[in-house]
Amino acid sequence: MKKLAVVVALTAALLVPQVPAAAAEPVEVTISEVDLAGPVIASVDVTVTNKSAARLSKLAVTFAGPVGWTVYPETRTVKDAVKPGESVTVAFQIRVPEQRPGFTIRTFTATAAYSGGEVVGTRTQKSGTPLPNLAAAFNNVAVSNESDPTKGNFDNSGNSFSAQRLAEKDVTPGSTVTALGATFTWPGPVGTKDNAVAAGQTFAYSGKGAKLALLGSGAGYAAAGLVKVWYSDGTSTSGSIGFPNWSFQDAGAHGATLVISTTGRNTPAGYANAEYQYRVFANSIPLDPAKTVELITLPANGGLHVFGVAIA
Repeated sequence: MKKLAVVVALTAALLVPQVPAAAAEPVEVTISEVDLAGPVIASVDVTVTNKSAARLSKLAVTFAGPVGWTVYPETRTVKDAVKPGESVTVAFQIRVPEQRPGFTIRTFTATAAYSGGEVVGTRTQKSGTPLPNLAAAFNNVAVSNESDPTKGNFDNSGNSFSAQRLAEKDVTPGSTVTALGATFTWPGPVGTKDNAVAAGQTFAYSGKGAKLALLGSGAGYAAAGLVKVWYSDGTSTSGSIGFPNWSFQDAGAHGATLVISTTGRNTPAGYANAEYQYRVFANSIPLDPAKTVELITLPANGGLHVFGVAIA
């Protein structure tokens, strides 16, 4: 009976599906640091390491920088096969333009194509200092008092949200607004810069979660663009986000969610248009919940106004 039990146990073990260990990438591609102090023609080395058990043959390495940056040559071929455990380094030159002021993030890509496969390596380099927070990116006054409407200019035509109508919805400077599982703090004081017209600004933000939510509204019908999130480990993710026009557009445009709806607006001549609703929305992009957010880059679309960001 003991012998039979052992046989049964062995048979059961053989029937249990075995999950294979994650295979290591057989080829690794690394890029040397790029001199960003342009204008300069910088030398860049790309190293390809063969971590497989087979020789790496017919290897061609392609290097690329940001859009508009000239690389010479674009591709280099390696004559000899790379033996297992060995590396080969090929050199490129890239024309780096004059460094623009402010904070920038540059991404460089190298692709190693060989007989039987292709591997891509990337390098991200930062220069300058990012804005400390979203408030530092505020460049527009979206909310004004009905007694002093000329301080507002949400839509670039002198119109703005009424602080009094927002207060009727319990939305005042410092109050909390919840949407999409996130909690935002409404900016202020009234009549001061309270939102960021999206122009590609990058600012610091720290946290973990399943999604990044933005609170805002659109001045126009095409207020959408790409939001990029940078994690503390150097990786990034991005997603398209947009807000409907603050009035006269479907509230679900761009996949947004209606959060606040007020009656009327302030014009340069005073409160008006009480027959219409003027609105604020929320939208979000997914995040890797295992990683810590470090930086956020807004889209470059002047029709998109952002009042707040939060992680949910």
